[in-house]
Amino acid sequence: MKKFIVDDAFWTLFPDVSIGVLAVKNICESASLDEAQAAEVKALLDGANQTAKKYLTSDTISENHAVAVWRQAYQKFPTKKGARCSIEALLKRVLLGKPVGTIAPSVDITNAISLKYALPIGAEDIDAFAGDLHLGVMAGGEDFTPIGADKPEPPLAGEVAYYDEAGVVCRCWNWRDGQRTCVQDATTSEFIVMECVEPDRADELREAIDELAALLQKYLGAEVTARQIVTRGNHELVLQA
Repeated sequence: MKKFIVDDAFWTLFPDVSIGVLAVKNICESASLDEAQAAEVKALLDGANQTAKKYLTSDTISENHAVAVWRQAYQKFPTKKGARCSIEALLKRVLLGKPVGTIAPSVDITNAISLKYALPIGAEDIDAFAGDLHLGVMAGGEDFTPIGADKPEPPLAGEVAYYDEAGVVCRCWNWRDGQRTCVQDATTSEFIVMECVEPDRADELREAIDELAALLQKYLGAEVTARQIVTRGNHELVLQA
């Protein structure tokens, strides 16, 4: 059995955060969509790029509310210089007139939902986890090699991160994924997470998680094994029996 557990130390920093979690199995990352389905996913992403413009009321990326709330959250713990929430990179592309383009069906779907709701989304390979997955505060120096790197880049003391028994899974909360647990073409079981730092957007978070689940089922054959909004009062769930 594998669980997702949010540690008490995280809630001390962020008592009002909501975290939407999906666990899926039998997802086909390398799925080849037929022409009609590919067109539907492209339309979904194109529409999300347009919808995201409503979150961009300033030409200065840091002044937009959806970005500012995450920059404020990152100020509550030590981070590597330049670390930013993943949603900022997506919204910045829209702001600069360089909309997020097609990569692969699974990426396009998650990017579309992320843009539509201005919420960060991450995905990891459940089968690569060593024991339970946690979200908590690091002692510093835990093992972590980011995607695309050739040497370890351990977290700072006090840094918020996802981690398991073998080390860190994602640094600076939702900034940089690690090689060991990253989703690949052969991945079939995934932990998908969407974080919300604004209490008044909890209903939107639930809507976004439900929409994402439906799309992954429709286009990638995913079977949802767990779905939950994790909060301080409901801070763990079973991902895989």
